[in-house]
Amino acid sequence: MTLYAVGDLQGCLEPLERLVDDLAFDPARDRLWFVGDLVNRGPDSLGCLRFVKSLGSAAVTVLGNHDLHLLCVAEGIEKARPRDTLEAVLAAPDRDELIDWLRRRPLMHVEGAFALVHAGLLPEWPVAKARALAGEVEAVLQATGWRRFLSRLYGNEPARWNDALAGDDRLRAIVNAMTRLRVCTPDGAMDLSFKGEPGEKYSKGIPWFDMPSRANATHAIVCGHWSALGLHVGENVLSLDSGCVWGRSLTAVRLSDRRVWQAPCPGSAGPEG
Repeated sequence: MTLYAVGDLQGCLEPLERLVDDLAFDPARDRLWFVGDLVNRGPDSLGCLRFVKSLGSAAVTVLGNHDLHLLCVAEGIEKARPRDTLEAVLAAPDRDELIDWLRRRPLMHVEGAFALVHAGLLPEWPVAKARALAGEVEAVLQATGWRRFLSRLYGNEPARWNDALAGDDRLRAIVNAMTRLRVCTPDGAMDLSFKGEPGEKYSKGIPWFDMPSRANATHAIVCGHWSALGLHVGENVLSLDSGCVWGRSLTAVRLSDRRVWQAPCPGSAGPEG
């Protein structure tokens, strides 16, 4: 079995199809990991959902912030935003089936020496603890009260983790770390306002994967979300959002040896941001 990880799709089906062809991917033999954000901003969110769902057990995808946004819009909890491209999903005859499938995706997946998550992990979370915290969110999303949870999902607080957090604050902190995190303040709080490149002078944040004494450095964390960073392959992090939806490229990495494949993307979302 060969295991590949693929960066943020955001509705870019055609580059994904070219990339899968380049990999000579065989679903009977190989596996694809997706870092989340299957949908939004690109031209074919519906096609991306159907494609990944059709792979069955040959694919694992974790939830990203745009995937959660789709769930909220589909349930009338949030209004669509000006740059959203979710209309085809919302009008599809298999809409309910796709929404149900999406909300049952994991927030984090751990296998061997690798951990898959959309954005990042807080430095004080060992992988086993992070996986257990993800399970708390997944249990709520897959229960009958999942719509209530989504209605309380949005917000940047609490910015700092505390094991004593409970209820909506606890779940929101977990989701924010795993689907929105790019940088932490030097004392370990989440700075969710930062979207730029590491080292920009207006940010005092540290990339989450560069935080000192990071407890989850025991695994190679496979993630995406940070398009301004671009492809970043470090010793224990593989950040794969190479900005396909902004007209750059879609990236796949073979995890066994970290070989990289990229498919150029035409871009459709307008100015990056």
